[in-house]
Amino acid sequence: MDIDIDDPRWAALDMEALCERAIRTTLNRLTLPLDAEISILACDDARIAALNAEFRAKARPTNVLSWPSEERAAMSAGGQPRPPEPDPGGMIELGDIAISYDTCAAEARAAGKDIAEHVTHLIIHGTLHLLGYDHETEQDAALMEGLEVEILGKLGLDDPYRES
Repeated sequence: MDIDIDDPRWAALDMEALCERAIRTTLNRLTLPLDAEISILACDDARIAALNAEFRAKARPTNVLSWPSEERAAMSAGGQPRPPEPDPGGMIELGDIAISYDTCAAEARAAGKDIAEHVTHLIIHGTLHLLGYDHETEQDAALMEGLEVEILGKLGLDDPYRES
């Protein structure tokens, strides 16, 4: 795991430990090798808005973006994505995640949540995207959100989709 801290406000969180825990728990749940290569950019709204404009033609900030190293999407709605293939050394290259401090902090405040818990959820969410999961259809969203809730539960964190 390679983490690039592009905004100093992330220093308040131990991003390395937080990301390691979220990614390891996600990979364990999906029974995937723990030797995975992921790059994480911890940035601000300006940087993620530029990335969102460049890669998704949406010139606005978002909480998290992900770029899988290869296409792994399921062949049918609600289906399981194709698992990543390890290289000869057993390493799996998953891709890149960018996460914005501004948007994450605002969302956490609005929901009355701890920012570290919200960021944990978003790292799990981004990792699942790298693994081919998405939320484009109701079936895909149900599968992905169910996994997120289960993984967060293993970490002792609440269901982010449950209405308070």
